Order: sequence, then C-alpha cells, then structure tokens
Amino acid sequence: MDALTELLNGFVTAAHPTNLLYAFVGVLLGTAIGVLPGIGPAMAIALLLPLTYSLEPTQAFIMFAGIYYGGMYGGSTTSILLNTPGESASVVTAIEGNKMARKGRAAAALATAAIGSFIAGTIGTLCLALLAPAIVQLAVKMGAPDYFAVMVLAFVAVTTVLGSSKVRGVAALAIGLLIGLIGIDPTSGQQRLTLGLPELADGIDVVVVAVGLFAVGEALWIAAHLRRTPADIITVGAARMSREDWRRSWKPWLRGTAIGFPFGAIPAGGAEIPTFLSYVTEKKLSKHPEEFGHGAIEGVAGPEATNNASAAGGLVPLLTLGIPTTATAAVMLGAFQSYGIQPGPRLLETQPELVWGLVASLFIGNAILLALNLPLAPIWAKLLRIPRPYLYAGILFFASIGAYAANLSTFDLWLLLLLGALGFAMRRFGLPVVPAIIGIILGPVAEEQLRRALQISDGQLSGLYDTWFSKTVYFVILLVLVVPPVVNSVRKRRKPTDRELQPSERAGD
Repeated sequence: MDALTELLNGFVTAAHPTNLLYAFVGVLLGTAIGVLPGIGPAMAIALLLPLTYSLEPTQAFIMFAGIYYGGMYGGSTTSILLNTPGESASVVTAIEGNKMARKGRAAAALATAAIGSFIAGTIGTLCLALLAPAIVQLAVKMGAPDYFAVMVLAFVAVTTVLGSSKVRGVAALAIGLLIGLIGIDPTSGQQRLTLGLPELADGIDVVVVAVGLFAVGEALWIAAHLRRTPADIITVGAARMSREDWRRSWKPWLRGTAIGFPFGAIPAGGAEIPTFLSYVTEKKLSKHPEEFGHGAIEGVAGPEATNNASAAGGLVPLLTLGIPTTATAAVMLGAFQSYGIQPGPRLLETQPELVWGLVASLFIGNAILLALNLPLAPIWAKLLRIPRPYLYAGILFFASIGAYAANLSTFDLWLLLLLGALGFAMRRFGLPVVPAIIGIILGPVAEEQLRRALQISDGQLSGLYDTWFSKTVYFVILLVLVVPPVVNSVRKRRKPTDRELQPSERAGD
C-alpha cells in the first residue's frame, strides 16, 4: 500500500499543468524525432537531452519520460512503413509490420503497435511502481562485492547478447571502459589518459559521448552509404483496427507484456531476445500460422508489446541499482548524472518526489502517446519523406548545438567530431555501440566498487565473492557464458543427422 500511496502522490506532481505540458511536449518531440529513419529512442533521447538542461529536475525528467516512450513508438513506425528498424528491438516488428503495410494494412499495423504499446507500457509501469520498493529493500543490503558482481553480469550479458560476435562485443566494451577511465584517478588524484589536456581532467561528458557515438556516428555512416534512389514510402490513413484485428491482438498484447517485463528487469537483459521469443510464441500459438511471413497481425502485436514492457522493466534496475540494461537506459542514466543525481537504492529516499513523479508521468505520457499517434499517423508518415541529406545534415547541426550547450565549450565540439568518427569506425568494423556506452557509464562505478571490495578484504580476491548474493550472480554469469555455446554445439551435431534423413538427399545418394 505504501507504493500505491507514493504513486498517488506522484500523480499529484505529474498532473500539475506545467508538468503536463512538459509531458506532452516530450511525447510529441520524442515521436517526431524517433519516427525518422535510422533514429531509435536512444538517439532521440541523446539529441533532445540538452533541451531539458534549463528545467528543474522533476520537470526535466517528466519531459524525458515523454521523449522515452515517444521515441519507442517512433521506432516501430519506421519498421512498419519503411522496413527500417530504429533499434534492434524493432527488427521483429518489421518482419510482419512491413508486410502488412505493403498489403494495404499499414493503418491496422500502426494501430496494433500503438495500442499494444499503451497496454504493455501501462502494465509494465504499474509493475515498476509495485516492485521498485521491494527491490530497493534488497539493494540496501548489498555491499561492494554484490554491486561489482552485478556490474560484471551487465558487462558479460551486453557483450554476449548484443551482436553476432562476442569478440566484437568485448572489443566495444573495452573501448567504452577505456574512455570511461579518462580523468582524475579517484584514489591517487593523478590524471590518467588525459594526454596532458586540462579539459579532460574531469572526464568526458556523458551527453557528448552519447550524441557523438549515436547521432554523429549514425549520420556519418548513413552519409557514406546514402542511396540515391528515394525511399519507398507507403501512404497511410488514420490508424484503426477492425473487430477481427482486436480479437487476434489482445492475447498477444498480454503475452508480450508477460514476456517482456521480466527480461527488461534483468541487468543487461534488453529487448532483443524477448521480442524474438514473443514472435516465435505467437507463431506457434496462432490459428493462422500460414500468415506469418506474409503479414500476420499477431507478429506485430506480440513483439511490440514485449518491446514496451521490456522498456518499463528496464527502469527497475536503472532506478533501484543504477544499472542500465539498454542503450536508452544508459542515456537516461547519463541524464540523471548530468543533474548530479545517482540512481540507486537511496534514490527513493533522497528524491521521492522526482522518482514517483517520473513513474506517474510514464502513465500520463503513455496515454498522451496513444491519443496523439492514432490520429497523427499520416503526419508521421509524411515526415519520412524528408530527403536523407537534409535529415542527417539537420541531425549534425542539432547534435553540435547540444554538445556545445552541455558545457559551453568549443573543445566539446572537437571531441564530438572525434567520437562521431569513432562511432563511424565502430559501425564500419561491426562493433556494437551499446557495450561501449555501458562501459563508459558503468566503468568508473565498477572500478569504485572493485576497489572498495578489495579494501574491505585487505586485498584478498576472495573479498569479491564472499557473499551469497555475489556467488549467485557469478553462477548466473557462468550459465550465460556456458549454456549458449553448449546449445549451439548440440544443434550443429543434430543438423547433419537430420539432413541425412531427408528423402531428397537419400534419393540423391
């Protein structure tokens, strides 16, 4: 009941007319930016983050919540209309959504995505409000070894789950950790990796890193591979669903919510695995399996609900442990740090108005998102007609303004270009950006917890795993490292046997 009481107090904060205005503006801007091709929610948040600097923290994060959910929906719009996912979690939505759009059912696909996002986001946010205080009670009892173990789990999971190559994932994480260590050593007080530049003594601003790697890196990458032929834009009317669409979608919405939230709440769980799991589940349970691959509405409803429920679940470890599970959560953590606020177990005690106002604003922003996107779907489709050169030139312009506004430093502009070139190089050689971002943000915190654990144990390595919680986490890490290779090995062994049993191959012999 305490959580519900605090949530009601949060609604009082979020329902203030000024805060409602910021929630509306956040949803509108987040959707407008997120709907553009190649721009996912993480990039949308990174671009719009500087707009919140002049606001009070509570107002800024209410606007930020609107940008968060607006950017999430925008990614599904590009997946359906352009077959261009704004993020990896929207890839599954594109499989069936774009097929539906090409069959003249773009309105139904957009509607089921919007309504599914609303249902999953609402249920997920309610679970966040109910679970966060309980998790905080557990987190308060955690020591330095436990926190370090959880961060190691985040590092391992983000390098093994994201991308097709673990080596590339580890390389990207190493780049992030290296950048995160730039600045003054907290123990010795000496500068490290600063190359003698006094501007780097305080480290690199998280906003500059996020905008550089995401926005500038993506803009340079698209510019290098710009197609001269215009994109095939599908005409769409107001988003709507028939009675049959409702009948086929409501169960996938609920199943997607049940699948997505737990995965999002796992440190570095992300939304890629649960969206694929939701797609496979709906294909097996559907009464129309023959439609999958040709525009099955269940293939849009389930994964899209899973994606948004996972986003709500990702706020659980972010707010209670200070650990981001996705690139979007990592940028949000950077936003907290830019205000001098460190998410963690004490956040509910030190900033209750901010936290519960943020959670309540997620409900409000979700409702505004639904009310906006059902009638405005044709307008978002017209935004996709912006020529790519103009689009990405505008992105570079606003990214530069945002980076300069962070510290009013021309040095940050040069740093932005350098990080943008790094982001381009990472895309060129297939290195995922997300492990680098998480390494930059969590690296210094992990170092602090590691040193603290070793100091407590007088330098003994056993001090890193001398609690039941840390041992449990390391066991989970072992499973994450061992189980997937074993499963893949078993599958490879079975494949030749299965092929030998094919009649066509036996006849060929």
